[in-house]
Amino acid sequence: MALTREEREQFLAEPHIAALAVDAGADRAPLTVPIWYQYAPGGDVWIMTGLDSRKNRLIKAAGRFTLMVDRLEPTIRYVSVEGPVVETVTATEEDLREMSARYLPADKVDGYVAFASAEHGEQVVVRMRPERWVSSDLGTV
Repeated sequence: MALTREEREQFLAEPHIAALAVDAGADRAPLTVPIWYQYAPGGDVWIMTGLDSRKNRLIKAAGRFTLMVDRLEPTIRYVSVEGPVVETVTATEEDLREMSARYLPADKVDGYVAFASAEHGEQVVVRMRPERWVSSDLGTV
């Protein structure tokens, strides 16, 4: 069964690991990688990635990307969202802290932020406006 708008937005707002897919050009399959993301119902989806990363270069060239999140319990459910990039800006420590707090236990956030700030190089926040949704809850099959 397809999810309602409210159900799919709420599901996407939960801290799942997403599969990001973006066109990788002629003679290549789409680049598909796991990624942390942030979303609040009714808003834009945002991700962080390295300024000089292949992922960022491909997103910039394509101007859009897809995120797909899923779960297996208590029911098999997924949401896929695709849309245009609406903004790319330099990431701040606050962005990194917000994203880290979404996925990590509170006592691990400071250490991860320090590590990522020192080791990951310059990061950008890429915002995507959800335009097309595909969703389903397959129940317990």
